[in-house]
Amino acid sequence: MRLSSYSPVLRELSSVHRSVRSKRKRFIDIVGALLGLSVTTVLLLPIVVAIKCDTRGPIFYTQRRCGLRTRSFRILKFRSMVTNAERLKHLVENEAAGHIFKNRNDPRITRVGQFLRKTSLDEFPQFLNVLKGEMSLVGTRPPTLDEVEKYSAYHLQRLNVKPGMTGEWQVYGRSNVEDFDKIVQMDLNYQRKWSIFYDLSLILKTIMVVFNKQGAY
Repeated sequence: MRLSSYSPVLRELSSVHRSVRSKRKRFIDIVGALLGLSVTTVLLLPIVVAIKCDTRGPIFYTQRRCGLRTRSFRILKFRSMVTNAERLKHLVENEAAGHIFKNRNDPRITRVGQFLRKTSLDEFPQFLNVLKGEMSLVGTRPPTLDEVEKYSAYHLQRLNVKPGMTGEWQVYGRSNVEDFDKIVQMDLNYQRKWSIFYDLSLILKTIMVVFNKQGAY
C-alpha cells in the first residue's frame, strides 16, 4: 500500500497536534539542535576514525522515515551496521511484536556500532534533521515506510506530532520496549500530556538514561 493511500484516513483523524504549531517548542528545537551539532562536530573525527578502522563503507547511514502526517524524510545517523544490512534483514529474526523490527543480538551491527548505539552517539547526526524542521527533540519514534504501510487508523494517530530524537519510549523503555502497541500507547500518552515543561523533563531524563546506558542495544 502506498503512503498516499492514507490521505482519506488522515483527514478523518484529529487535526495536527498543538505542539507542531508551538513557537516555543520550535525555539527549543533550534537551540538544542545547534548545541547538539556543536558536540557532534567535536566528536566527529574520533567517530569517523573508529568507523573506518572497524569496517569499510560510508560514515553516515540514511534511510527514508515517516514524519508528521506520513510525510517522508531522510533520517541521518552514524553507520552502526554493515553496509548491506537491509539486504540481510530477512536473515535476522524479529524479536519484537507488531510493526517494528528489533533483535537483541543483531549480527549486522558492527563492533563500533555496538558502542555507538549503547551511548546513542549514532543518533547525533539527527540534530541536523531537527534543525531542518523534519524532526523535534521530543516526539514519536520515527517509523520506516514499510512499517507505516501496515498501520491501522489507530496507529496513524502517533504521527500527529513530529518524530523526535527522544520521547516516552526512550525514557521509560528505550530498546527494552518490544511491543509496538506499547510504543503507540506511549506516543499517544505523550500527546495528551504535552507541554513545554514536559518536553524539558523528558530531555533531562533522556540525558540521564543515556549516561547510565540503560536499555540500549
